[in-house]
Amino acid sequence: MYADTRKPLVVAGSINADLIAKVARLPAPGETMESQGFDVFPGGKGANQAAAAARLGYNTFLIGQVGTDAYAGMLRSSLSDCGVDTSLVTSADGSSGMALILLQPGGENSIILVGGANTSDNWKITDEATQAVQTAGALLLQREIPEVFNVIFAKIAASAGVPVILDAGGVTQPIQVDLLSNVSLVSPNETELARLTNMPTKTMAQVQAAAEALVHSGVNKVLVKLGSKGSMLVDIYGNVLKQKAVPVSDVVDTTGAGDCFTAAFAVAMLEGKNDAEAMSYASAAASVCIGRAGALPSLPTRQEVEAVLSRQLATATLAAAEDAPSPRAGAFW
Repeated sequence: MYADTRKPLVVAGSINADLIAKVARLPAPGETMESQGFDVFPGGKGANQAAAAARLGYNTFLIGQVGTDAYAGMLRSSLSDCGVDTSLVTSADGSSGMALILLQPGGENSIILVGGANTSDNWKITDEATQAVQTAGALLLQREIPEVFNVIFAKIAASAGVPVILDAGGVTQPIQVDLLSNVSLVSPNETELARLTNMPTKTMAQVQAAAEALVHSGVNKVLVKLGSKGSMLVDIYGNVLKQKAVPVSDVVDTTGAGDCFTAAFAVAMLEGKNDAEAMSYASAAASVCIGRAGALPSLPTRQEVEAVLSRQLATATLAAAEDAPSPRAGAFW
């Protein structure tokens, strides 16, 4: 057994109890509907991303808050079970954060967030948390905690030369300039990208134009998550990379898939993969995630992701062989 000498990934963000009701469709205004089932899972963008990285075998710390309610113990233990170091998770009086999720057939979901401890005024940035950020390999943020704390964490990281990845999911307000100026990479989905840029994102050309506009606002890289259409990365040098999504025959639940993708990309980056390789790795991880229910329970292991990548390589190799011209009669191999 060898000691892991890699600098850890530090995630600062939300921790939620996901309350999931399975519905045939979204209810109309004033309508009462029956649910086909109900589950409670640990979730929250910060927790999802920390757990995703830890499940992939990477040393991961989470900075966050839970409440003093019945969900708090379950949230802590679930994160620990995934391999997350929760020593920087603190408690705030009151309820934990919650997400009320209406899950439709096909895996599409609609989500209402209850901030709870995530948005408490009692957030504390401890000396231990500051040191963890300063010595991290990368800092991963989202937008489900007060933006002022994201700004503080990003400034601490940037001043120590630690790259900062910002998942744009969460609040709908524009990203503050003093946060954006300390971020190395921003990762929105197409809806978030449209909201951040006030530009359309219905076509791939529109997505690229909007991503380029966001880059020009002062970010080195923009990684757009496009669901079944894959992903696109645009950087400050004008490079554009496109990655197809890994096909999934049975989509069960898309909750947490974007978080899984972002975390897997961060892990791949920390392990020295280039952007294209990291996008492929993240796509493979997300494909496993959407085939299972729940945010944390659906997260893949490293072995599962590598198995997907191996199958993808084998498929591509076979396709290339089938497309190769047949040898001429009498020709030597």
